[in-house]
Amino acid sequence: MNLLESFRLAVDAIIANKMRSTLAALGIIIGVSAVILLVSVGQGVRSSVTGQIRSIGSNLLYVLPGNMKAGRGGPGSGVSNRLRLDMVRQIEQGSPHVADAGAVVNGSAMVKFGNKERDTTVMNGVTANYAKLTNYNLAEGEFLTDVDINGGRKVVVVGQTIVSELYNGDSPVGRNISINGQRFTVVGAIEAKGSTFGIDQDDVVFIPITVAQRLLGTDQISQILIEATDENSVDTASDEVTRVLSKTLKKDDFSVASQKSLLGTVQNITGILTVMLGGIAGISLIVGGIGIMNIMLVSVTERTREIGIRKAVGAKTHDILMQFVIESATLSVIGGLIGILIGIAGSLLLRAFLPSEVTIWSVALAFFFSAGIGIFFGAYPAFKASRLSPIEALRYE
Repeated sequence: MNLLESFRLAVDAIIANKMRSTLAALGIIIGVSAVILLVSVGQGVRSSVTGQIRSIGSNLLYVLPGNMKAGRGGPGSGVSNRLRLDMVRQIEQGSPHVADAGAVVNGSAMVKFGNKERDTTVMNGVTANYAKLTNYNLAEGEFLTDVDINGGRKVVVVGQTIVSELYNGDSPVGRNISINGQRFTVVGAIEAKGSTFGIDQDDVVFIPITVAQRLLGTDQISQILIEATDENSVDTASDEVTRVLSKTLKKDDFSVASQKSLLGTVQNITGILTVMLGGIAGISLIVGGIGIMNIMLVSVTERTREIGIRKAVGAKTHDILMQFVIESATLSVIGGLIGILIGIAGSLLLRAFLPSEVTIWSVALAFFFSAGIGIFFGAYPAFKASRLSPIEALRYE
């Protein structure tokens, strides 16, 4: 019996037992759609985050408190922060390959306008060149100036979430806002940034760094942002910054990280996340394969007399084996195709809530893995069917 005939018999058996076939394919449908959905979320998050990092520029450096390489540093690490605002000037004067440098101090704040208030997630005290260094674009008004910084003026640039929540989407420029109980004047609003990892990038206010330090009662800064003269000068600028800061700080007091190294770290982390999500979803595919094996074993038992008749009229062992393997693989492939359609549709719908991106490799991997699952878990029932004795099979009731 040729392959085409085996396939025809397998399809006839699937159609003849629609309920059983549907139950057998259901596990594969769920597994494939889960793989595509979760991998698309992981890939979408990766693309979104790396896209935002790339948009800032490839020649940006960061100085952070603590020794990041030794795992002792970064936000919330508990490491003593010895970074100060005057170090920005030291870096600019002592580093020929540094084009510009600025600083940030982070905190949270209660913002209020009229009878509306909001506990914003981020209050950034920044230098006047922050928007330029990070490629922030203004929707209206202007950004902070050196006059604002040096004079400690109570002016603020707000994110679009603040505009929407406190000003009902109207222009906030020229209007007052209360930050931690102190009155500020809105001078500008930034363009919408969206969300990353579920964090609203527009729920933010920017005030002069000197004012932020006064509000927070600190002379520390959270990080220093540095722009190298060009992309090829990043490593040289990093060495220069390290040399300048080492005059006043110990090596465990600070870390210099480039945008490139940060991008590589983020890609590694999100890549691992994507693989983990795919692996977790892949478990459901294996469960689906076990379901196919159980259904096929039931099928072999129910069709014992049929197998006996086929063997009695000349069907060889490999013919029976091929028929049941093809039936199992066909069930798995059909389930895989349906799962792909559901997974892609689900990923498109998910874009309204999370970044998701369907990749060809995830679809291909899920499809071929589902086909392999069908063959692997269908092999034992097929082998059992092929080894049945014709005489005993004909006697089976």
